[in-house]
Amino acid sequence: MSDFFPNIPKIKYEGPDSDNPFAFKHYNPDEVVAGKSMRDHLRFAAPYWHVMRNPLGDPFGEGTALTPWDDGSDSLDNALARVPVFFEFLEKIDIDLYCFHDRDISPEGKSLGETHEMFGRVVEEFEKFQKETGKGLLWGTACLFGHPRYAHGAATSPSADVYAYAASQVKHALEATHRLGGTGYVFWGGREGYGALINTDMKRELDHLARFLHLAVDHAKKIGFEGQFFIEPKPREPTTHQYDSDAAACLNFLRQYDLLDHFQLNIETNHATLAGHTMQHELQTAIAAGALGSIDANRGDELLGWDTDQFPTNIYETTSVMIEVLRMGGFTKGGLNFDAKRRRESHEPEDLFHAHIGGMDAFARGLKIAAKIIEDGKFASFIKERYASFDSGIGAQVETGEVSLDSLDAHALSIEAPSLRSGRQEYLENLLNSYL
Repeated sequence: MSDFFPNIPKIKYEGPDSDNPFAFKHYNPDEVVAGKSMRDHLRFAAPYWHVMRNPLGDPFGEGTALTPWDDGSDSLDNALARVPVFFEFLEKIDIDLYCFHDRDISPEGKSLGETHEMFGRVVEEFEKFQKETGKGLLWGTACLFGHPRYAHGAATSPSADVYAYAASQVKHALEATHRLGGTGYVFWGGREGYGALINTDMKRELDHLARFLHLAVDHAKKIGFEGQFFIEPKPREPTTHQYDSDAAACLNFLRQYDLLDHFQLNIETNHATLAGHTMQHELQTAIAAGALGSIDANRGDELLGWDTDQFPTNIYETTSVMIEVLRMGGFTKGGLNFDAKRRRESHEPEDLFHAHIGGMDAFARGLKIAAKIIEDGKFASFIKERYASFDSGIGAQVETGEVSLDSLDAHALSIEAPSLRSGRQEYLENLLNSYL
């Protein structure tokens, strides 16, 4: 394989005492934690759009990223030239999986037919490098938000022709995901929402979106794709309101339109922040419905009201994420995709490695701490005891549906006024700190 990162060695585990900036301090892929290797627990994936295509621009300045392998053109040749660079990155950082949007890996053509033709050629190149390296696809998706045609949405566009264009993109992206052995396919409705209700028929748009997703389910069955469909919640930006605003909204939509059997959620930390929730809240909401499928691993900046997509370095947060993942039994067709980008000032190629090393080490630490917390059982025991009144007597009857307002009234009249036990929040926060 060509050497596009000549000064970067293969990143290996050297332990917490290492001072090598190109080594893992905590992520030891073969170390067994809670019955599985770290590699199998964490299922790290790299996003093609951030690793290879993000110029590191912001609303006030153009991109700063140095990408000597990229000639800056939107040509098929340039798209093909990026592929070996990406797979060298995956090899050196020791990440087994990746994710893509169709327009990240392949350009828009002069016609829709040419666009699909070029996309197929690039997918062919990905297939070749997957076979050579053993790397695999976590999930694929279609970019239904970048092109001006999607200014009013894609599956929720008021234009039936735009709707058809979006469906065509999804058809080919889904078929490519299937061809590359992807274990999932994501719908992120970047513009599936509204800027103002004054010009919006919300019900009609939601009906159209549901029909669109049903069509994707039908096509998956037709081509034999057995991967998992995911929806990724986000509340706003670029629209005023997005229909997939948070986990609860997504679950309500899926139930309303009879899609819950076909979809799980891909939860992103930064999107949880923008929705005014913690990541743990969003994960627990999805898990309670049996619908947590995959995670976009990043973080936001609470001082900034937009999607900063920073690399995860907060050990409290990675620990809370891994507690939920372990409690649900681990990933099946999902994983931890680093939907994160370097800061604008971190523009050299080696910064790609520093960023991913930090994120992988942070999640490795979170995994080990989470496994210890679950093994010790102190938090679980406290919570179980806190709700013990529902394990027998009138509480158990409430949970089994054997009560009425009359029977609860009779019970309340027969007992002394209830007294409450402390929730011990500060004690539990101190206990969590002791693990960290």
